[in-house]
Amino acid sequence: MRSEGLNADSNGQIGRSEVITELEIESLDLEAQGVARHDGKVIFVRGALPGERVRAQRVRSKPKFEVAQTIEVLKASVMRVTPRCEYFGVCGGCTMQHLEPRAQLAIKQRALEDQLKHLGGVRPDEVLRPLAGPTWAYRYRARLSVRHVIKKGGVLVGFHERGSSYVADMRSCQILPRAVSDLLVPLRELIEGLAIRDRLPQIELAVGQALATGEAVIAMVLRILESPTEQDRERLVAFARSHRVEFWLQPKGPETIVLLDEGPSQLGYDLPEFGIRMPYRPTDFTQVNHMINERLVGKAVRLLEVEPQDRVADLFCGLGNFTLALATQARQVLGLEGAKSLTERATQNAALNGLASRTAFEVRNLFDMTLEAWQALGAFDRVLIDPPREGALELCKAIAADPHRIKRIVYVSCNPATLARDAGVLVHTGGYRLVAAGAINMFPHTSHVESMAVFEPQSEPTPE
Repeated sequence: MRSEGLNADSNGQIGRSEVITELEIESLDLEAQGVARHDGKVIFVRGALPGERVRAQRVRSKPKFEVAQTIEVLKASVMRVTPRCEYFGVCGGCTMQHLEPRAQLAIKQRALEDQLKHLGGVRPDEVLRPLAGPTWAYRYRARLSVRHVIKKGGVLVGFHERGSSYVADMRSCQILPRAVSDLLVPLRELIEGLAIRDRLPQIELAVGQALATGEAVIAMVLRILESPTEQDRERLVAFARSHRVEFWLQPKGPETIVLLDEGPSQLGYDLPEFGIRMPYRPTDFTQVNHMINERLVGKAVRLLEVEPQDRVADLFCGLGNFTLALATQARQVLGLEGAKSLTERATQNAALNGLASRTAFEVRNLFDMTLEAWQALGAFDRVLIDPPREGALELCKAIAADPHRIKRIVYVSCNPATLARDAGVLVHTGGYRLVAAGAINMFPHTSHVESMAVFEPQSEPTPE
């Protein structure tokens, strides 16, 4: 490899005219950057794929690694495809559109296995077939940033640029539903004319079904730092009626949202395998990919192997996404969640679906779980864990220390690193066995890795 004029400034930055030529890409990291080596130093190359030879331009230099940008592909990988989105490479919403979708999933599966091995010291007995679904127009939840940028000609609405706090100048989006993508330009024009355009930093998007009619609903929660003027309200209402969207205003936290116009039509989604309908508010946590969520819930319930006499715990239960499906199979399901508002809505959802007698919900801080607090909940036959990115370390420590062996544990994860850490606790401290694990492509074209793992006791539990 030949390098040209590689002189960094005082901040470690390399001038844009200085180029590295013919880097050989060895692998791909979790941020979908190609990994190469030069003079004993790792170089992360944006836009490059394993097996490729590229010319790349250094954009950042650190003592132990460097970051470069591909400027020419000299030898292309068979996995390379043409990105569908014209903003790919600028917008930070996607990092893998240049990689064939099946290859994306294979890389995520390998990343999961590597994390389990190196961080948790565990290997699954079985590698589950990855869960996959639509690769375009799948994102039913999103947080869109709003900025008034005079140099860009006005208001921008979209995702941040890659590795930047700037908002990408985008007029369409391939991963949002088509109806939402078509609204990006009209939204820019609408907000441009509002008096509070500089006091509206983001829009929370939620797409679902109207529970009463089954029609698609586009809900947009406007995060406002000051109240809209009367003229602003009139413009927003007119836009909502013209484009068939619901505007909600959020002056403070998520619970402060109020519908701008008459309604509401009540958002919801279905879990048809279990005959369940799930109402939710636009700021409630729901999965971004509804089709994958349906498959995920079904897969998790089947892997848990629930029997009619079982008492089951659903930990980090949220609105009851897994709880209600489990309640159609088990004698009793206890859902634990840290947010009171979510447990209240989960209770309502259980009643709506005729499952109130089989479910109970409690507010608990699961990040501070102790053995004593865990045992006070009573014995469970099976447990489902679906934590946020931080994982469930203290909870897993408590389960591992409990002499009562749980027949099966299914752990749904949005962070393979914390899953691996927690799996290590369950296996090496708790005496459980990692029966199976597999990736879930909840976020196609991104480096985000969702996964699922199944645990059983090393030996059959002693009858009590």
